[in-house]
Amino acid sequence: MNPIGTELNKNETFLKREDYHKNLWRKISAIKDTIKLGGGKSAVQKQHEKGKLTARERIDKLIDKDSKFFELNTLAAYQMYEEYGGAPSSGTVFGIGKIHNRDFVIVANDATVKAGAWFPITAKKNLRAQEIAMENRLPIIYLVDSAGVFLPLQEDIFPDKEHFGRIFRNNAVMSSMGIPQISAIMGPCVAGGAYLPIMSDEALIVQGEGSVFLAGAHLVKAAIGEEIDNETLGGARVQSNISGVTDYIMKNDEECIQQLRSLTSKFGSQDKAGFNRIQSVKPKFNSSEIYGILPEDTIKPYDTYELLARIVDDSEIDEYKAGYGKTLITAYARIDGWAVGIVANQRSIVKTDSLKGAGEMQIGGVIYSDSADKATRFIMNCNQKKIPLVFLQDVTGFMVGSKAEHGGIIKDGAKMVNAVANSTVPKITIIIGNSFGAGNYAMCGKAYDPRFVYAYPNAKIAVMGSAQASSVLLDIRMKQMEKSGKAFTDSDKEKLLKEISQAYDEKNNPLYASARLWIDEIIDPAQTREYVSYSIEFANNNPNMLRFNTGVIQT
Repeated sequence: MNPIGTELNKNETFLKREDYHKNLWRKISAIKDTIKLGGGKSAVQKQHEKGKLTARERIDKLIDKDSKFFELNTLAAYQMYEEYGGAPSSGTVFGIGKIHNRDFVIVANDATVKAGAWFPITAKKNLRAQEIAMENRLPIIYLVDSAGVFLPLQEDIFPDKEHFGRIFRNNAVMSSMGIPQISAIMGPCVAGGAYLPIMSDEALIVQGEGSVFLAGAHLVKAAIGEEIDNETLGGARVQSNISGVTDYIMKNDEECIQQLRSLTSKFGSQDKAGFNRIQSVKPKFNSSEIYGILPEDTIKPYDTYELLARIVDDSEIDEYKAGYGKTLITAYARIDGWAVGIVANQRSIVKTDSLKGAGEMQIGGVIYSDSADKATRFIMNCNQKKIPLVFLQDVTGFMVGSKAEHGGIIKDGAKMVNAVANSTVPKITIIIGNSFGAGNYAMCGKAYDPRFVYAYPNAKIAVMGSAQASSVLLDIRMKQMEKSGKAFTDSDKEKLLKEISQAYDEKNNPLYASARLWIDEIIDPAQTREYVSYSIEFANNNPNMLRFNTGVIQT
């Protein structure tokens, strides 16, 4: 093992960086805290007045005491659907929690948000929860309390392959895979949404609050003229004792949660993937120093080895091809005791040792042919040895220009993308800075099936950097205006460039990406070790390292 990292000089530059990144995280944390109020304090109070717990209260009581709920997609729908009053966390809470010391995916409708109605992004979030359950072979619990599809947006949620119906398809697939699914109907469960709990293996229903039917009383009257109330139509006693649709009648939320814990306590054990883990050793340097290592401007360089020294156990790595392809760091290491293979963009400017250009400088964060070649071989090695891969993205793309093209950069980049796409070991991706263009793909972006993908608060995700994109877009806009015969002054040009840059920056930040589920969660950089460790722990539940790719289950 090779020791890495140095004692940092906590000078003015370090302190400015530290303050900048801590403030970024404080802002993200404040947004998350607001989102966790769901529909607001008055909506929560109304829920309590009905004798019902909120979604997060139900989860807190369901998981083991003193355990942590690993929430994902907290920021789903952030600043979306504003014309309808918004949909905090898309009206659904989802994550992974321990019940009797076993990991479960838990999905809970938040009835304080539009009565738990399903927006388009809500369906996408539920599909992501099921995907995680399938990929990691985790049992799943649904806490159902929903008014059904949000009708004003029904065309964006109902008919397509990745829409609402895919959820029920996944229910059927998970049953065939032997992944346990239990649903607790703790409120309304209407129309197509009724299939989710009933396609689960077992269903509980809370008397007086839970109901399940294909059409509610109003629609029944409109359709066939029958007058009936919802409780008589599809309440707990009707669906349990007459139709036999549900399996257990519960008096209230509390009893329902205790029954869930009782049922899950009897699950049998399962095999593990067997990823290597030993006793965890803390890094030699404090993880909170990551704040002071990362620059305020993501274009500026820094030494990625210093970052790694605050993430890996004992600040030691076994670096693979250390002197070759230096703009990518490939290394075996341990994180919280887990053996991992790390592929990280080196953001400092490096010197090459090639015969063609000894001593020439290479730009940090750019993938060159030699670094792509190195990463390809390393990824294959990790697959052979069954070592999970951790990608630390801070990439501005592949090298361009005549020298790179003549050297076969497209061919070498394609080999790396191929290796990432066909990798079968779990991949965890963390965007620690830039994630631009094809570099996003090569470094295992969302399209390449990472088991989990996280981002730091300073992350930027886009086809290209803001400066380059703004210049291209400005040029296009200017030519359009010139064709129409409009005069274009320097002042107009400056104003237009500012407008384009602002619009572009709004869409390349992690809040925008998190709202649309391009990433699973924005994380505190100081907790990187914890997120990687949890992710591998979850992945270790699948002994076959099963892949979930474009809807096709492979083992």
